[in-house]
Amino acid sequence: MPIFPIFFTAFVNILNRQPVDMSGAVAQYVRDTIASDKVVIFSKTYCPYCRMAKEQFDKLSQKFTAIELETRDDGSEIQDVLGEMTGGRTVPRVFVNGQFIGGGTDVKKMYNDGSLERLLA
Repeated sequence: MPIFPIFFTAFVNILNRQPVDMSGAVAQYVRDTIASDKVVIFSKTYCPYCRMAKEQFDKLSQKFTAIELETRDDGSEIQDVLGEMTGGRTVPRVFVNGQFIGGGTDVKKMYNDGSLERLLA
C-alpha cells in the first residue's frame, strides 16, 4: 500500500481542524472530570499504552477514573481539548491530583523509579 495517501489524508485532517473551544461544554467536562478524582486517565480500551498506564495504578492498588474515548460520541472533541491542555492528543493522557503527568511510558517509568507512589501518597 502506498504511504503517500496516508500522509496526505493526515495532512488534510490537520489543515481542516477547527479551533478548540476551550470555554465550551466539552472543555468544561474535561476540567470537571480531572478535578473529580485523584487519578484520571483518558484512554482507549484497545490501546496497549493505556493498559500499561492502568496496570501501574493497579499494582499500587490505586483507584482511577478511566474515560474510554472511543466509546463516546464526543471522544475526538475531548482529545482536541486534551491536546490544547497538554500539548498532545495521543492517549493515554494521565492526570494525578489535577496535574498532567504524561502517557503510558511516563507512568511506567514513574512506577519503576518510585516517584508515582510518592506522588500518590
